[in-house]
Amino acid sequence: MRRRTAIVGAVALVSLIGIVACAPMQVRTYVPRDSDIRKYHTYGWAPTGAFDTGDPRLDNNTIFIERLQSAVERQMARKGWASAPANQADLVIHFHARIDQRLDLKSVRSGQVSEDADGGPLVYDAGTLLLDFIEPRSKTLVWRGWAEGSVDGVIDNQAWMNEKVDTAVERILAAFPAMAVPSAAVASKP
Repeated sequence: MRRRTAIVGAVALVSLIGIVACAPMQVRTYVPRDSDIRKYHTYGWAPTGAFDTGDPRLDNNTIFIERLQSAVERQMARKGWASAPANQADLVIHFHARIDQRLDLKSVRSGQVSEDADGGPLVYDAGTLLLDFIEPRSKTLVWRGWAEGSVDGVIDNQAWMNEKVDTAVERILAAFPAMAVPSAAVASKP
């Protein structure tokens, strides 16, 4: 009977870890009430400076930063936005990434705390990626988007991290407005 209980417990633990690791990414956006993003046409990057994510494996990781910026640039190009030097851009992009360890709260609320292989509560790495689009002259926020989800195992696997970054950026910027095609350009098409 103890062996069956141990097997059921192990299967439940593996399933729970799989659920947490594959937990859906939550994406949200925020646009201030008085924001009119249609009047802007170009974007640039704010200097990255000291980059603190909360995880020393990712802090100042130039591969991560380059991947993030190229993913954003691909999505912005698809939407018709032009890149410009930060000192000439209509909008400047600030990004923030954070990794924290979190406790599986679903199991705590149910009264049955899940345990990891060492017998402790199930803790996982949760990541947040935030993109702020700032009007540089007034330093006002024009648009914000962010994604949150599990990043367990991602930091130690470059291919998986690249995939997660691409997916997060694509989902965040899905709600970002595309550039309107000028009516003269539409009228001149055959």
